Amino acid sequence: MSENEPGQDPKSAEDARLTSLQQRLNAAAEAERIRTATKQAKPGKGYSQGNRVLAELIAGPVVGALVGWVLDRWLGTAPWLLLVLLFLGIGVAFRNIVRISNERPE
Repeated sequence: MSENEPGQDPKSAEDARLTSLQQRLNAAAEAERIRTATKQAKPGKGYSQGNRVLAELIAGPVVGALVGWVLDRWLGTAPWLLLVLLFLGIGVAFRNIVRISNERPE
């Protein structure tokens, strides 16, 4: 029973194990920090899907209205083609947004 011998510190054996454990925990924490930092640096597919939805939401009605306005000026049917193509652009934008949202992110 070396633990009970006089002149020996019973905690000296535990200190070496605790130091080793602390070093391994620090190494694991550093590896985890590096692993998660690289994943957060690049945007994923969900981020690009959000940008596509925003682009559709803006571009659909704007392009429809612009084409309708040009055709109204050219054909003299103001404001009917503007309104029709504006609503058509909104409908196409919502259809594309539904298609984008049905895609699975990685």
